[in-house]
Amino acid sequence: MQTYNNVFIFDHPLIRHKIAILRDEKTCTKEFRELIEEITILMTYECLREGVPTVTKTVKTPLEECQQTVVLDNSIAIVPILRAGLGMVSGIQVVFPSARVGHIGMYRDEETLEPKEYYCKLPEGIEEKLVLLVDPMLATGGSACDAIDLLKKRGCKNIKFMAIIGAPEGISKVAEAHPDVNVYVSTLDRQLDENGYILPGLGDAGDRLFGTK
Repeated sequence: MQTYNNVFIFDHPLIRHKIAILRDEKTCTKEFRELIEEITILMTYECLREGVPTVTKTVKTPLEECQQTVVLDNSIAIVPILRAGLGMVSGIQVVFPSARVGHIGMYRDEETLEPKEYYCKLPEGIEEKLVLLVDPMLATGGSACDAIDLLKKRGCKNIKFMAIIGAPEGISKVAEAHPDVNVYVSTLDRQLDENGYILPGLGDAGDRLFGTK
């Protein structure tokens, strides 16, 4: 796969360990959800190493006052792409409990493999926030690109996209269509199959998250 300046693929032993369990067809729904959350927490830490809105405030310790950098209040929004993206929200909220949450609903046409939007509800003032757009699987890249287009039409200028597993085809599509959006993927898989599923992948993330397999 071509190298892109806006694509970051993690290579962390803890994430690799959790991905191995996540892929296993024997992993139950409860454990699958927990793993998605745990991986998201680790990804969030790395994803927000740069570009987070901050301010300086005075903090009084038991010994003296000092200046500390803190994240600006109400400056971060989480936007999952429904429905599988919901599984990543709680992981980000562990790090940022006060983050606002929006929702973008899309489904994939089984014949064309193209995404179709059916729902969009975003926090007020989202255009001024750092937006974390999340979906566990970055396959063809169609849903991610359309969701980013939608956010940009709403005035969003600071967007980061997070996926747990990505295919080269989807990563390239998003990176080229939106060079101003950083793409964070914990694991790069081999390719897509003829039905647009990631190989080796982990199956349908939504079904495994919600027990509808």
